[in-house]
Amino acid sequence: MNKQELKNTTEELLATFLKAGKIAKEISAQGVKITIKPDKSPVTDGDLAVNEILTSKIKDITPNIPIISEETVDLKFDNKNRDFWLIDPIDGTKDYIKKRDEYTLNAALIINLQPTIGIIYAPAKSRLFYSFGESFAYEINNGEKKTLNCEKKKRNEILGLEHSGIISPEIENIYKKNKVSKTLKMSSSLKFCVLAAGEADIYAANARAYEWDIAAGHAILIHSGGIITDHNGEKILYGKKNYKNLPIIAKRSKNISK
Repeated sequence: MNKQELKNTTEELLATFLKAGKIAKEISAQGVKITIKPDKSPVTDGDLAVNEILTSKIKDITPNIPIISEETVDLKFDNKNRDFWLIDPIDGTKDYIKKRDEYTLNAALIINLQPTIGIIYAPAKSRLFYSFGESFAYEINNGEKKTLNCEKKKRNEILGLEHSGIISPEIENIYKKNKVSKTLKMSSSLKFCVLAAGEADIYAANARAYEWDIAAGHAILIHSGGIITDHNGEKILYGKKNYKNLPIIAKRSKNISK
């Protein structure tokens, strides 16, 4: 796809994300129906409804590009494609079940194993983030569109994000090295979006979760001017065996104190 095609594809999906987010909120308000998957994680009727809405639209506009979704993937088969969609219909399902507001809807287009389009919607916060190339990253917040450029919002602190409330010694060392003065627990891919918005500075994690959990956030952050690498500073590519993530470091900028 050329730049115009990437832009058109991304913008054509935005209304679908808003629609899917509205459905997710309606299902939450009614009370979700929960099923336990073979891996012991929960899935709700909200996850499945959002998955159907997103995959249907994506198939319609890019019929020749495979779709890999958390809710339909077969981990027994390796992904041999270099171009594909990664979808996480609702990232933060446990928060969604508890009616918290950090859950997100996610889709990323991977081209040549690299994140090229990213769309993340946090319905309960009315924040829609998307990108389709370097310096083409945006947020729509309650109808107002603004460009994302990772510009630091709080000059008097360096804020690190973490997902569980428990920081391993390895992550603690990374945060000390980067002079993190405060940490904040945040679930879901929203972490990458607040880095892109300049509201936090760094997020580091050991190997956990799957490619669809981070791909859309990866695209949005790097297109906003941020950085994502593994713990050795190496570039992260997609299409890995079993879709397993490497340990990651996501930063608002190379020098997060500025």
